[in-house]
Amino acid sequence: MKPTTTVIVITVALAALALTVAVTLFVRLVRARRDLRRAGLPTGPRWVFWGAVLYFLLPTDLLPDPIYLDDIGVLLLALRTLRGSLDGPNRHESSL
Repeated sequence: MKPTTTVIVITVALAALALTVAVTLFVRLVRARRDLRRAGLPTGPRWVFWGAVLYFLLPTDLLPDPIYLDDIGVLLLALRTLRGSLDGPNRHESSL
């Protein structure tokens, strides 16, 4: 194979890997919110969840779409915020 072809194949493989990670995080975010709502626990600010969903789906990004690092970062932040809502003051009061 030519060096140019090798670079293209590696770039496509890395982009596919980044897309897979972003989609996996998106699915985890949606499942985490669903599980928290079913359990009757707070899910954090609604705008965090919907903002992450819109940022992931809309074509306007900080970085071009083949580079999903910004999408991954936004999804991780939203997932962390949803998980962090479990440590809020309501959870500590209910354990007393």
